[in-house]
Amino acid sequence: MKKIVVLLFLIVCCVNLIYSENGYDLWLRYKKVDNPFLYSSYREKNHHVIFPCSSDKLLAAKNELRNGFLGLLDLQLTETEVIENNTLVVGTPKTIPAFQHQPFIQDINKLNDDGFVIRSLNFQGKQVTGIIAKTDIGILYGVFRYLRLMQMHSSIERLAITEEPSLKYRVLNHWDNLNGTIERGYAGSSLWDWERLPTYKDKRYTDYARANASIGINGSILNNVNASAKSLRADWLVKAAGLADVFRPYGIKVYLTAKFSAPKEIGGLDTADPLDPKVKQWWKDKVKEIYALIPDFGGFLVKANSEGQPGPQDYGRTHADGANMLADALEPFGGIVFWRAFVYQNERHVDRVVTGYNEFKPLDGTFRRNVFVQPKNGPIDFQPREPFHPLFGAMPNTPLAMEFQITQENLGHAGHLVYLGTLYEETLQSDTYENGTGSTVSRILQNYNKTYGMSAIAGVSNIGSDLNWTGHLFGQANWYAFGRLAWNPDLSSKDIAKEWVRLTFSNKEEIIDPILNMMLMSREAAVNYMMPLGINHIMNFDTHNGPEPWHDDPVWTAFDYHKVTKDSIGVDRTINGSNAVSQYRSPVKEEFNDIQKCPSIYLLWFHRVPWNYKMPSGQTLWNELVAHYYKGVDEVEQMQNIWNRLKGKIDNERFEHVSSLLKLQKGEAAWWRDACVLFFQQYSGLPIPEGYSHPEHSLEYYKQIPFPYNWDQTNFFEK
Repeated sequence: MKKIVVLLFLIVCCVNLIYSENGYDLWLRYKKVDNPFLYSSYREKNHHVIFPCSSDKLLAAKNELRNGFLGLLDLQLTETEVIENNTLVVGTPKTIPAFQHQPFIQDINKLNDDGFVIRSLNFQGKQVTGIIAKTDIGILYGVFRYLRLMQMHSSIERLAITEEPSLKYRVLNHWDNLNGTIERGYAGSSLWDWERLPTYKDKRYTDYARANASIGINGSILNNVNASAKSLRADWLVKAAGLADVFRPYGIKVYLTAKFSAPKEIGGLDTADPLDPKVKQWWKDKVKEIYALIPDFGGFLVKANSEGQPGPQDYGRTHADGANMLADALEPFGGIVFWRAFVYQNERHVDRVVTGYNEFKPLDGTFRRNVFVQPKNGPIDFQPREPFHPLFGAMPNTPLAMEFQITQENLGHAGHLVYLGTLYEETLQSDTYENGTGSTVSRILQNYNKTYGMSAIAGVSNIGSDLNWTGHLFGQANWYAFGRLAWNPDLSSKDIAKEWVRLTFSNKEEIIDPILNMMLMSREAAVNYMMPLGINHIMNFDTHNGPEPWHDDPVWTAFDYHKVTKDSIGVDRTINGSNAVSQYRSPVKEEFNDIQKCPSIYLLWFHRVPWNYKMPSGQTLWNELVAHYYKGVDEVEQMQNIWNRLKGKIDNERFEHVSSLLKLQKGEAAWWRDACVLFFQQYSGLPIPEGYSHPEHSLEYYKQIPFPYNWDQTNFFEK
């Protein structure tokens, strides 16, 4: 009997091991299709494959197809040269010459280099499915798209899919340091094992490349924007070349952040003046050296004259002078420059919101054709909510690249479930009115393809060495959403979230619907419990996690961002204040300027508002502010309840991972709420409205909480 019990225990353990998941596979899980009808249909359609390979990209695509067939259909890739009905035919007109004489070739020729078609067609008298592109990388993207259909249990009958990316450069920006740490990284250390590169190439690099290619990302900026000049030395360039070799089959180019003072720091020059002939020549020689090691090197990202970083203004030169010097060095090789527009000085008398526009708007039209000016999505710094950056729609003679943040620097790090697809969509669909109604940020980005032959979007990575890549399992959704919106900026964040849930968890509606509900409410919940009604930049000064609206020192103060007094709160950015509203076109300018018309989500961003101001809801500003803070915590509790009802429907490992982090999030949401309500209450002098529980501790208690914590989290979270 004892032996039987032990045997049963071992069987149970084995079953748990089989069905447990740790998140490593991301959205490329390729779990066996559990719909019997679809399983049979898929196997019939994919029984024979014609897929000639002549390049590393095609081989990568074939390997992916092989892995997908094995996992989804328990089917070995069966290659044939004889076309029969239901054959899957994969290739370009070069690898399958017969394609050149088919009617669909006209559609293929109209696509950009990354595009593809997936069609049910009559080919040489047989009914087949074709994955067709004019380039090898298009085939890889097409294969991932085809596998996604099966992963999501979609029909593969009568297919007529034509896709191409709307933006040319779709890049991840890693803020990884050369010592293995990551600035604003919350998922472990850097993926890049610099010490053992280029000789040892971790399998993770390939899996990283696969994941990015599956959502269309085609560039990786390897190092921190606060760069070390050492990354441009020959002994470090060979390490970057090792990564480039791994990424190349997946269509991913390597970029580097260039420190502007590198000619002085590692080049032996006494200046980095961009107009100095010696400096220009140094950069030309350095670029030539890079391309000898990395023939498909993408180019440079530069942070200059911001937050203490060196730049052309150190020599009385403009941002255009600096960017153009690098662009001239890269141009013969086809490289590009991303020149960040995130610039400000710590000057207390200057509204930080206006500085990026004021510095770059006058330079419109002075940048080389291979330079992107790259603003963040909003004019301050990756806050939970910002209005779109006014440079979008204001520089018609310069291509701009959008910079989003995927890592949750100001949104709870890897401890909070905050789906950022809604934030990205909110920005991309904002109307700039550059050319009348419909000139959304998305349209502007895409139109650069016509006017400049290039377009771009960048996302600050949330990827690290944690087994599940992003620290919080739901952080994967933000990586996925960025990639999908980089491919098509007009996609719905809701549709993207639903895709991710299907790929990551299940195709069962009883699982999809509740998780989708959680994701779609999560970002607004975070805004509510952190910085509602347009409040911003009141997080902890050092860590950017937890509240610190009271931070005040001679160099940096949160009071510049909320301007709280006993009679009012908010920053006057109207025409009578800092006039930030005038950086937007009409009618956006007039809408933001008029307190009656200004959306409540931006109210305190643009206006100083008395505590007794009557809001559209009928409540006073004070009561509305308190209501938002309490609502945010309630919404996290709702997310907890939704998730708890999924117990037993999701593998235990991932269920417990998310469950424990939701508990953490609820505790920190309450911390935000109680600290902020008490802080602002000491100025408003008004009571917390009836129906809301009062904070259990004093403001001084919350002011003493450090991060990371050294207080009793468990007791706090249980309250």
